[in-house]
Amino acid sequence: MAMKQSLNFKLQQKLSPQQIQLMKLLQLPTVGLEQRIKEEMESNPALDEGKEEDDELDKEQEDDFGREEISESEKEFDFDDYIGDDTPSYKLSANNHSKDDEEKQIPLSGGASFQELLEAQLTLFSLDDDDHTIALHLIGSLDESGYLRREIDAIVDDLAFTQNVMTEVDHVKKILKIIQHFDPPGVGARNLQECLLIQINKKDNHSLIAKNASEILENHFESFTKKHYSKITEALSISEEDLKEVLDEILKLNPKPGNSLSDSAKVVQHVVPDFNLTIEDGEIDISLNGRNAPDLKVSRAYSDMMKGYRDQKEKPSKSQKDALMFIKQKLDSASWFIDAIKQRQNTLLSTMDAIVNYQKEYFLDGDETLLKPMILKDIAEIVFLDISTISRVVNSKYVQTPYGTFLLKTFFSESLSTDSGEEVSTREVKKILKDAIEEEDKRKPLTDEKLSKLLNDKSYNIARRTVAKYREQLNIPVARLRKEL
Repeated sequence: MAMKQSLNFKLQQKLSPQQIQLMKLLQLPTVGLEQRIKEEMESNPALDEGKEEDDELDKEQEDDFGREEISESEKEFDFDDYIGDDTPSYKLSANNHSKDDEEKQIPLSGGASFQELLEAQLTLFSLDDDDHTIALHLIGSLDESGYLRREIDAIVDDLAFTQNVMTEVDHVKKILKIIQHFDPPGVGARNLQECLLIQINKKDNHSLIAKNASEILENHFESFTKKHYSKITEALSISEEDLKEVLDEILKLNPKPGNSLSDSAKVVQHVVPDFNLTIEDGEIDISLNGRNAPDLKVSRAYSDMMKGYRDQKEKPSKSQKDALMFIKQKLDSASWFIDAIKQRQNTLLSTMDAIVNYQKEYFLDGDETLLKPMILKDIAEIVFLDISTISRVVNSKYVQTPYGTFLLKTFFSESLSTDSGEEVSTREVKKILKDAIEEEDKRKPLTDEKLSKLLNDKSYNIARRTVAKYREQLNIPVARLRKEL
């Protein structure tokens, strides 16, 4: 019986700690980089601010770290024996993250949270201990928009298992009704319909507009969401003009009431451009935001300490060996970090330079239709970097231009062919699509079929399903939902 043998080889790319550090630094925008540098300086005393000292001192440091003439006494031992290859790398540094982890900065803000503001209102009601526990659990179960997405019977189970509170669905609904009286109106709703109804019912129901609005939301909600206006006017026996007034009233309601409470506690993140692009006499000039190029150096004090240990002639004690290992690890870490920052600067500039050269016509004019089809691979091949590296750069960096400040990834798009065989950017097609929708008659919005024909008439070969895809990417609803009275 013949035996078949096969060897399976698995090629696995192993990234060094320095490469992982560079990948993480590339993802950071300018503000994030400043915070990262601050954290590194706080954790590594061998990293200093300021420019590197003159070359003579650097050369002297290199000599100190190099192997000079070795004396007889030095031959008996070598500090490198204690910190060299026999010391596992994991002993020299600590990093409790996997290489795939993304460091996410959670912005801190002052002021009360959404839940805390609701809990403050809860104190105005006299509830026994169990009911208070139920109310707190319900508040804690609301999402950031102010909705209760969890089923009531599931909440009953949660209360039994986690709070040791035995209750029933109807009783929890009763407590929920109390929360639904809190401000802002609509908080505690289980769906959009209930959210809007809570708000409209808090208004003056004596007006005909409010009564019709409540009737539409309660009994004709599907027709309202699908904009089947003729069904509503027929059911309520009102004119289109009257319906328009009612719809205007409904559109004043807040579909996400939780946001109105939480917005005040959110930190406003201002975009800080990573690049500045200026044009003078037809020449494009690109500069990296100065905050991306900090002056960092290895601490001279730590270098001198290393030299002092190396210069001593007697055999080191255990405490001296531990100290030397600690100093070496901090010096190496500082050097790696400084190198990674410099590599980050070079990568950002070479990537931005490639993008600008590729899209020179657009950057000189600012007309979006001049943007050529461009994918990550195009730039990766120009700068000889991985596509993943380019992706990290363009997904988080902004450039300030005479036409506005843009995220780099917005300059990338796929291509398609016109009738003449010319390749054009999908960005150009989306711009035409967006303009057509903005100019349409809102009483009779353009369907995807009509939009497809409009584009085909302009020599763009685009099927209806492709138009639908582009429309969705632009966050534009279907024609029926764009209809207005």
